[in-house]
Amino acid sequence: MHPSSFEYFAPTKMEEALDLLSKYKGDAKIMAGGQSLIPLLKLRIASFPYVIDISGLNGMRGISEEGEYLEIGALATISDIEENEMVRERYTILHEAAVQIADPLIRNRGTIGGNLSHGDPSNDMPSVAIALKAKMEVIGKEGVRLIEGDSFITDSFTNSMNEGEILRRVLVPAARGSTGGCYIKQKKSAGDFSVAAVAVQLSLNENESIRSAGIGLTSVAPKPLRAIRAERFLEGKKISDSVVKEAAKIVVSESDPSTDFYGTSEFKKKVLERITEEAINVSFERALVG
Repeated sequence: MHPSSFEYFAPTKMEEALDLLSKYKGDAKIMAGGQSLIPLLKLRIASFPYVIDISGLNGMRGISEEGEYLEIGALATISDIEENEMVRERYTILHEAAVQIADPLIRNRGTIGGNLSHGDPSNDMPSVAIALKAKMEVIGKEGVRLIEGDSFITDSFTNSMNEGEILRRVLVPAARGSTGGCYIKQKKSAGDFSVAAVAVQLSLNENESIRSAGIGLTSVAPKPLRAIRAERFLEGKKISDSVVKEAAKIVVSESDPSTDFYGTSEFKKKVLERITEEAINVSFERALVG
């Protein structure tokens, strides 16, 4: 099947892209890597009169640690993140999520901005952004604003950017002190979406109690979830088997999985509980040496 006809634009400057969005307000769709949008267009699940390809915009693929943040350009590909040595060593949770997304062909084209903006509850990067307490920097005609990671996706395939805005970069608080994270994804087959997945990021006090916790959930609700009650339960506590088990039960109570091809709701809850226990333990071990 071929997509419905549309007019294609490939701006090279942000101002040009924003002008096009303003000109074709409500009728234009942004494309970055195209790994989510192109299949939707081809199968005619969605159609747009105008497609604005921003993959050629300059200065939006960098990955660097600047001051208080790890800055990731929205056009950085999943492979860029996967292969970045600093990310691998200091932001392990990002690396672990990247290497489990689809296959190398998709990772070479797909971008972190697209993975986040698409709003698919089965996409991996939104829950990682939640666990890392990342901020999304978006730009529009009215200027630049920051959106907290846990409020960026508002519903299935819906984000909180205003019409005419573009995600420019992702700001992750720089890793300082004893911190460690983990992303565990339970899937049916290699490269598949998850049955359930969990992102955990922990920071420790000097006495090895948990100073702060971030927990993001994938594929267990209509949108990526932040397990707020479980985070609050963990903060201030020292890790023990009983604490980990109780935290995992709280995470499950905050989830809302549906029965589908990947399993029943109850099965997904059992999977989520098991992988959450593992993710908390691994994150704690990494934070001890982090």
